[in-house]
Amino acid sequence: MSFPGVLRLFPGGKWKYFQVAKYPSLYQPLFSCCQRKSITPMKKIDFASASSDENLRDTGKKLEDLYSSEQKSAILQVLNTASVNELATFAFLRGRKSVNIVEHREKHGPFQDLKSLLEVPLFQFKITVKVCNSILLPESKRKKKEKIMPENRSLGKVVKPVIERKKLQEADSIVSIVFGKEKIAWAHLDKRLTVLGWQQKNKFKLMKETNTPSVYLETISSIVSEIPEADFYVLEKRTFSLQQTTLFPVTLHFHIVEAMLYSLLNKTFAHDGHHRVLSMSRNVVGKHFDLMLGTMRTSGMAVVQQFLSDSTLKAESRVSFPSESVVRYRNLMETNGGERKEELWDSLLQAVAFYELLVFNPH
Repeated sequence: MSFPGVLRLFPGGKWKYFQVAKYPSLYQPLFSCCQRKSITPMKKIDFASASSDENLRDTGKKLEDLYSSEQKSAILQVLNTASVNELATFAFLRGRKSVNIVEHREKHGPFQDLKSLLEVPLFQFKITVKVCNSILLPESKRKKKEKIMPENRSLGKVVKPVIERKKLQEADSIVSIVFGKEKIAWAHLDKRLTVLGWQQKNKFKLMKETNTPSVYLETISSIVSEIPEADFYVLEKRTFSLQQTTLFPVTLHFHIVEAMLYSLLNKTFAHDGHHRVLSMSRNVVGKHFDLMLGTMRTSGMAVVQQFLSDSTLKAESRVSFPSESVVRYRNLMETNGGERKEELWDSLLQAVAFYELLVFNPH
């Protein structure tokens, strides 16, 4: 004789069959339950699929709310214009992420808002926030770091060798010098940020295998003879990666020129032991004028053009150009045939940054 039975569901989704005659206590509650209410099979819901769009909208709104309109514009400018290599210079955009951004941009067009970044593979909310913050390089964060640094340490990050701030403040004028592979330029400014002189020399092509030390000496001595007298001479300090062996000739050229300028401009060092030639970090100047794109520095032409324009239009401008020299300097800045005059622009920016960071800055 077979006995009626019931099925009972156990934790873990397993069903077990019981004969009623052997387990009468199981039968009554299940039977009464079935009389009161029919059991309808539960429909399986894909919660991830159903809520993904809603979660994406909420996360996107949260991301947008983190930044001002100006900050969003700055971030999108980088994301929509930078190449894969340029994007990879940011700490959180190395590897596949920079490639994904460019591929998404080419397929869907420029990014219109920050939340669209969440549609790019590998971009979750947290990493997207880190990417945006690394692009912005917040001014407040930089100032906070500078504020807690001891004075000598702070000065050492800007110029070398370290000079007492008091001596820097006593200087009546400085000459800022920037040189490249083919050009050298200098800007002579006083402590009122008035441009006393500003020039560029194009006959500076020293990077040839046939050039001997004597050729360097003759060329640089000729240039130094034209540089005006000043209390300090500030040279732009570039950094080169030792791992990039192809840059070795360029690195050697810069070191030779820098060493000769140090020697030829430090005329009184042997007598009084005081340094008159200083090296100023190129990246420090770039950060001061918001010209940095990751670890790369962009052109300062627009900033210098604004200085020149403000000098003629405003009663009080950041930099003063003598009225009789404005036309000459404007002509000097003109680029003929796409010629770039980065050394010229950078020499002026370096002089302004020197005064604003080391002389006018009370900290």
